[in-house]
Amino acid sequence: MDRRDAPQADVIPISTAPSAPQAGTQAARSTRPAGHGRVGVVLVSHSAELAAATGALAVALAHSEDPAPVATTGGSLGDGPGTSAVLIAAAARRVDQGHGVAVLSDLGSAVTTVRTLLAEAEEHGLPFPVRFANAPFVEGAVAAVATATAGGDLAAVLDAAEEMYRQHKI
Repeated sequence: MDRRDAPQADVIPISTAPSAPQAGTQAARSTRPAGHGRVGVVLVSHSAELAAATGALAVALAHSEDPAPVATTGGSLGDGPGTSAVLIAAAARRVDQGHGVAVLSDLGSAVTTVRTLLAEAEEHGLPFPVRFANAPFVEGAVAAVATATAGGDLAAVLDAAEEMYRQHKI
């Protein structure tokens, strides 16, 4: 289903959401036994392409055959730039393995969308716990995915992402 054809509803079934993993993809496979999951990471951008590229980079730099679950979402349901609470909620549910979900976003209005969504987490059917990482998007994503892949808990994943604000490039 193309995003332009998606119903304009408050809830989209996860399996039919525009950002749902396709059968046979790494995101759709799970090799871990139940109860042995890791923290999931959701990357939110105004651009689906930017979110996907950031996610791919973070997974590649984690250097693992079995990386932590990562979902990316970007753009609006209307197929333009922006963010969608519906798509973010679906992404959080997809990566939830029972150990928490860390969410990172790129620009100001995406931050507002995520924070508003998290303030009403139960109403939107978000997994528990879900936390927002106040971190630079790319650097924070790499640190969060690497830490989650290594088995860090939600606090460690958030700390790793947020530490990237304190890293100086020169």
